[in-house]
Amino acid sequence: MFQSLLNRIVLTLSHIGRDPADSDEVRLPKTLLVICSPMVTTAAALWGLLYVALGEWLAGSIPLSYTILSLISIVVFARTHRYHFFRFSQLLLILLLPFLLMITLGGFINSSAVIIWSLLSPLGALVFDEPRRAWRWFVTYVGLVALSGLLQPFVRLENHLSPVWIVLFFVMNIGAVCGIAFVLLYYFVGQKETFLKLLHIEQEKSENLLLNVLPKEVALILKNETRTIANQYDHASVLYADLVGFTPLTAEMAPVEMVDLLNEIFSHFDSLVEKHDLEKIRTIGDNYMVASGVPRPRPDHAQAAARAALEMSAYIQSQPPRRGKRVDFRIGINSGPLIAGVIGRKKFQYDLWGDMVNTASRMESQGTAGQIQITRNTYELIKDEFICEPRGTVLIKGKGEMETWYLVGTKAHKPQATTLAGVDSQ
Repeated sequence: MFQSLLNRIVLTLSHIGRDPADSDEVRLPKTLLVICSPMVTTAAALWGLLYVALGEWLAGSIPLSYTILSLISIVVFARTHRYHFFRFSQLLLILLLPFLLMITLGGFINSSAVIIWSLLSPLGALVFDEPRRAWRWFVTYVGLVALSGLLQPFVRLENHLSPVWIVLFFVMNIGAVCGIAFVLLYYFVGQKETFLKLLHIEQEKSENLLLNVLPKEVALILKNETRTIANQYDHASVLYADLVGFTPLTAEMAPVEMVDLLNEIFSHFDSLVEKHDLEKIRTIGDNYMVASGVPRPRPDHAQAAARAALEMSAYIQSQPPRRGKRVDFRIGINSGPLIAGVIGRKKFQYDLWGDMVNTASRMESQGTAGQIQITRNTYELIKDEFICEPRGTVLIKGKGEMETWYLVGTKAHKPQATTLAGVDSQ
C-alpha cells in the first residue's frame, strides 16, 4: 500500500512542468529535480520548526524561508515551465542557506555541520545539469566551506541548543543528506538502466534492419570502419529468378493482391536462402537475386545454389492458379569470379559486378518458363550430383552462342558396398 501511494506521489510530481516536446534526456532530470525539491523543502520546514521550538528564532527563520522560496519556485515552474530558472534557483538556495544557517548557529560544531546540506547543490548539478557546469557549483561549495573555517573565530561560541540536540542534529543532518542523495542516485540509476535497456532494444532493431539490407560480415565492417568495401571472389555462383508474365498479370490483379503474391513467394524464397546459407542480394520488381559463396566463401557454392533453385521451382509449381493462370518463374544460374562491394552513403546496397553476374542474368532472361537454365561453368561443378539435361547451343545477348543445360533434379546416390571384417565367405 505504501509503495502504491509513493508511486502515485512520484507520478503526480513528475507531471509538474512537463513539456510534451521534451526528449527523454531532458524529461529525466526535470522529473528528478521536481521529486527532490519537495523532499528537501519538507526537511527544511522540519528543521526550521525545531530551531524555533528550541529558542533559535533567527536560525529557524532561515530554513523556513528556504521552504517558502522553494515552494514559490516550484509553483512558478509549474506555471511557466522555465526549467533553467527553476534549476538555478533550487541549486542556489540549497547552496547558500545552509552556509548562512551555520554562521548563525556558531560554526561547524554548534551548527552540527549543517553546511553538509550545501553538498546537495553540486551533486544535484551533476544530475540535473551538464557535468561541465557542475564543477562550478562544487568549487563554490568548497569555497563556502573554506570561508566558514576563516569565519569560525568571529562567530558566537554558543547557542540555545543543548549538547544532546547538537549531537542529534549531527545525526539528522548527515542521515538526511545521505538519504536524499541515495534516493536521488537510486532513482537516477534505475531510470538510466531503463533507458539503457530501451537503447539496447533500439540498437538491436537498427542492427536487424541493417542485416536485412547487408550481409552480417559487411554490416560489422560498416559499423566499425569507414572505408570502401570491395572484394574479389574467384569462386561463387549467382542465381536469378523472375516471374513470367508479370506485366500482364499486374493489369489483371489489384495492387494489394499483386504485392501480397510477391511477398508470399519472396518470403518463402528468403527462408530457402537462409536454409542453404546463401546471400540474398536484392529484389527488383518481380526479379529475385541470390549469391552463393559471397561474402562467405564455400567450396560447394554451385551445389548450394542448385539445391535452392530446385526447391524454389518445386514451391512455385505447387502454387494454385491465380486469376485462372499458373504462376511461373524462370531461373538462371552461373558460376565463376565476381566482385562484391557496398555502394551508397546513406542508403547502402551490397551489390555484385562482373561478366559472370551478367551471364547469370542472361540465363534467367533468355531461359524457359518453369525451367532452371545453367551455364557450362555451373554444369561442370554440379554434374556429378545433379541431373542436368542439355538444352543445346543458345544465342545469348552480349555473349554470342553458349552451351546451356536445364537443371532437373538431384541424383540418387547408391550406397557403397561394405564388407564385414572377420566374416568368411561361404
